[in-house]
Amino acid sequence: MESIINKNLNIERWQKLSLSQQLANIGSEVSRTLSLKQKGDKENMEKSFFRAIELIDLTIADKRWKNRVLEIFKLREVVCDLFFGKNVFHTNPEFLKNYFLFFALNNMAFSK
Repeated sequence: MESIINKNLNIERWQKLSLSQQLANIGSEVSRTLSLKQKGDKENMEKSFFRAIELIDLTIADKRWKNRVLEIFKLREVVCDLFFGKNVFHTNPEFLKNYFLFFALNNMAFSK
């Protein structure tokens, strides 16, 4: 799978990250997307959204997570629905930030 959105993304390096590290990085991009949406910066919000989706897709394509792929697909569906759907899952942006914050904090704890 070749990176389409982020030309600087090293896919081989991405696939060396743990699932928690991948989700923390996805969370960073989703958080950026939420912030840009709140600021009304639609153009950059869309760019950030598509970077987040690309990272989710790379995580889905990572064969190490085949037993978790349904969960990751659901995450993709929720993120897409929140930003460009009707929010049928009634996703609260703060809940989504907290979901990803867990992975960021988890990585901080293990990096020491």
